[in-house]
Order: sequence, then C-alpha cells, then structure tokens
Amino acid sequence: MHYPNITAPDSILKEAEKAMSFYPALQNTEIEFKFNDMVRKNFMQAQPTYKSIFKSRHNRSYIILISKEFKVENEIFTIKEIPSDVLTGWLGHELGHVMDYRSRSTIDMIFFGLKYLYSHAHIQEVERAADDYAVRHGMGEYILKTKNFILNHTSLSEKYKQHMRKFYLSPEEILELINRYGETGEKPSKEELAPN
Repeated sequence: MHYPNITAPDSILKEAEKAMSFYPALQNTEIEFKFNDMVRKNFMQAQPTYKSIFKSRHNRSYIILISKEFKVENEIFTIKEIPSDVLTGWLGHELGHVMDYRSRSTIDMIFFGLKYLYSHAHIQEVERAADDYAVRHGMGEYILKTKNFILNHTSLSEKYKQHMRKFYLSPEEILELINRYGETGEKPSKEELAPN
C-alpha cells in the first residue's frame, strides 16, 4: 500500500509505513511523523495539527511528535536503542489515537484535550483505547513487544513502569484482546478499557 500523505524522517520511515499498513482507513490522511524535543512526559504524542482542528473529522491532518531522546528520571534513552518491532508498535499505538480522534467532532476534541490535562481516569481511558484500536487493527504482536520492552527494560525506573501499568493495557490484557478479536471480533466495553 502506498501512503502519499505521510512524511517521516528517513530513520523511522520503514517503521512508520509498517504501522500505517495496519490502518487502511488512514491511507489518504495527512500524517507527519516528526522528531521534536518538546514532547513532555511521553516518548511520543499524536495530535491534530492546529491548522486542521476546525476541519471536519475526516479532513483533519495529524502530527505525531517523537522525541529523539527520552529521559526517565536520570536515564536517557535514544530512538536508536529501540528495536524496529517495538518502534512499529509504539507508532501503531499513536495511530490508534489518530483513529480515535477521527471519530470525534471539533467540540468533542476540545473537551477531550481539556479532560486529558486534568483527569487521570480520562488519560487511562484514552491510552487504553489507543492500545485497543491498535490490537483491533491487527497490531497485537507489535503492541505486546512494545509493552514487554518497556516493562522488562532493566534501565527504566520502577516509577515509570508503574505509570505504564496504571494508564496502559498490560501484556496480559493485550493477549486477552488478541484472543478475543481473533475468536469473536467482539469489542471490549468502555468499563473494561478504563476500570476504576
């Protein structure tokens, strides 16, 4: 499949195209994968571009900001240290956010952004939904590799791993989704994606 509307640095183009291949609905969506040192708290961040936020949901363009370096407490990790399959899974998770954003109106996106700033329960729901989108689109094995890389990386602090466990699906939950989708195609409920 060809992606005429994506741009990405050459160093991650292969992984970006691989992740995009799981989302045929995004084939004609303008998406820029861009290195940016201003990403806060997370290694990557997907969002609509400012110029397109007021366009209809299917005419928006998106940017996925990626840190070349990621600092967790006193440890610094670079994008070059991340295995290709793990990076593909991480990008696939971000594309899950794009799929979620495409289902939202402009007003809903504004409230969505505000809730993301102030509600931990909303953050958990959003991050788990992005994982769900990725698994539902066939990226389960990549998402699983990404989670295992993060949770089993000996240099990452326990504090960061706890953050990941709190807000994102666990490897066990991802396996359950892979099995569920493979067997029934059934989508998990909102309560399963964001348990209290």
